[in-house]
Amino acid sequence: MEKKICNIGLQNLSSLHNPFLLKGMGEALRRIVKAVNEREKIVIYGCYDLDGVTAVSVLFLVLKYLNADVEYFISEGSDGSFDIDTNTIGNHIKFLGANLLITAGCGINSYNQVELCKSLGIDVIITDSHHVSNIIPKTIVINPNQIDCNYPFKELSSAAVAYKLVQAISSYYQMKSVSKYLDLVMLGSIARNVPYVGENKIIIDEGIYHMNYTNNYGLKALMNLNKMKYVNINNSYSLANSLMPFWNSSRGLDNARIAVELFTTSNSDRALQIAKYLKNETSQ
Repeated sequence: MEKKICNIGLQNLSSLHNPFLLKGMGEALRRIVKAVNEREKIVIYGCYDLDGVTAVSVLFLVLKYLNADVEYFISEGSDGSFDIDTNTIGNHIKFLGANLLITAGCGINSYNQVELCKSLGIDVIITDSHHVSNIIPKTIVINPNQIDCNYPFKELSSAAVAYKLVQAISSYYQMKSVSKYLDLVMLGSIARNVPYVGENKIIIDEGIYHMNYTNNYGLKALMNLNKMKYVNINNSYSLANSLMPFWNSSRGLDNARIAVELFTTSNSDRALQIAKYLKNETSQ
């Protein structure tokens, strides 16, 4: 089985589409490079589904690696609309001293909220994969489903859209092996139930490969608790599904926030502690 897993990995990544085919990608990269190099405060904002949590985690890990001044915030959203929460902007994002807000899996229909951010001196980059149902905000937007975006594959998860941004960032900073983050992207894509075709199939297959050799303490802890000696297409879906119930509990928002810590911690003991807590949440 291990030999079979090895043969899966690293053979399809060249088939992923160029991230700069996404409308807004070049502009987003320039703004992020400025924020990183000038140590501006960056806040990554996501909603609390597993796709959003993994998208936030990937962006946070990459920007932390670049020594950016970055924090994250998870919102419950607004009635499942995946909008930026207006009260959060005034009561939290503003007081974090944010210069740049990057959304992960939300915000495509948050025109008024983006205007509020701009009035407070906060630039906004939206990364999202949900369909547009309102006026697109007047800011930098990365979403394959927006008008005039010629990206060839439209069925990406929000975690995958975040990964496309990571690819662009890595090309500028000459980062190696960013494909290792596909383990998280795979989990978000499966949770989003995207069709297992085209670029999604590559992302999921490569994510499974990388998860078998992951250095992510949170994923290692989850695998150990679930007695997974190796990951394949079947048990990866089972793992994603096992994580879903705690989002529906009364502590769903808190659990989502702690899940980001699970996926981003550099402390193996803390990762195991969080994984045990979440496993207990799903068994109640």
